[in-house]
Amino acid sequence: MFKKLLTWPVLLVLTATFPALGHRRPPASHQASEIETLVNKAAEVLDEQGSKAFGEFRKKGGPWRYADVYLFVMDMQGIVLFNAGHPNREGWDMLNERDADGKRFHRDFVDVVSKFGSGWVDYMFPRPDQAIPTVKWSYVCATRVDGVAALVGAGVYVD
Repeated sequence: MFKKLLTWPVLLVLTATFPALGHRRPPASHQASEIETLVNKAAEVLDEQGSKAFGEFRKKGGPWRYADVYLFVMDMQGIVLFNAGHPNREGWDMLNERDADGKRFHRDFVDVVSKFGSGWVDYMFPRPDQAIPTVKWSYVCATRVDGVAALVGAGVYVD
């Protein structure tokens, strides 16, 4: 009993100190709900089809990529397996990449998925075809790609 009571304060301190470890959410919006649904469906498709799904995920104007919404897939070591919005990132280890504010957001993706299975992470990132970063919230979810533990995500830009 004492161990359980001691654990809660520690968890609260960690969550307050490292907000990515807690269940944070973007500002309430219809688009955030759509992103969660999209990513959860993509995780199911990846579990079934593996990397064969990447071709469909990449198509502009389809159900997986529209407006400034696109999917990205990363293994749990930080290697980008797929990124429809920024294909030049594919194959690169991004685990230590920092956003404009110095946040290691790829690490946060891995932490959230490892601890909770899915969740939201905020960071600064440019929209496709733009150079200036803006606030982005991404929902990430655990999946497997060709038998490898991975995560899939998509985000919403907040202006």
